[in-house]
Amino acid sequence: MHHDRRHQRSAARTLWAFLQIGGHVLAPWRRRWRQRWGARPEEPDPSLLGEDLIPNPAWEFTHAVSIAVPPEDVWPWIAQIGQGRGGFYTFELLENVFGCRITNTDQVLPEHQKVTVGDEIRLHVNSPALHVALVEPGQSLVLRGWPVHVPGTESDNLWAFHLLTDGPGRCRLLARGKAIHGPSLTDRFFFSPLLIEPIGFVMGREMLLGIKERAENMTLPPG
Repeated sequence: MHHDRRHQRSAARTLWAFLQIGGHVLAPWRRRWRQRWGARPEEPDPSLLGEDLIPNPAWEFTHAVSIAVPPEDVWPWIAQIGQGRGGFYTFELLENVFGCRITNTDQVLPEHQKVTVGDEIRLHVNSPALHVALVEPGQSLVLRGWPVHVPGTESDNLWAFHLLTDGPGRCRLLARGKAIHGPSLTDRFFFSPLLIEPIGFVMGREMLLGIKERAENMTLPPG
């Protein structure tokens, strides 16, 4: 799939996203491929920040993309992700059909560049926020469904982004996801891979491609 940011907000692109999601929901046998999209055999490194937070997930994924700029030129796009912030660089119309109220920016937003542990990052205006569990500016951002792990909770999820140097002037962007869920119907719906995994794959892949395009085609301001 060719990614073209100019058409990201178009009705045709939104329809294409719907068709992709429907196709992947109906193709559970492709889950193994989806869970490792873009990843190299050695990825992820188990020493990455946050890998120990959910050591035995019910399911997980590693998505990755190579970017032809150094990590410091990609980090600003990661630092500002979130509803009410820079968005997620994905299918904006589709997100807003479901009431997310997201605007995916094509600019670096200075007011959203400082990320600290405990910050709230929202996916939807009305949904519970993810929290910044760990952060190494310029390298890793680890989001989690709980600000601190609460003993006795049945569900937990992690969403992390890592930037790794990949030769002079290049880097790898890895997105890591992990989830565990309880036996309730609600837990299984929101945290099992049956529905969330194919939706997350389509949206997550578009997000990585959106970050890649912005980082490679825009010059960041000095400092």
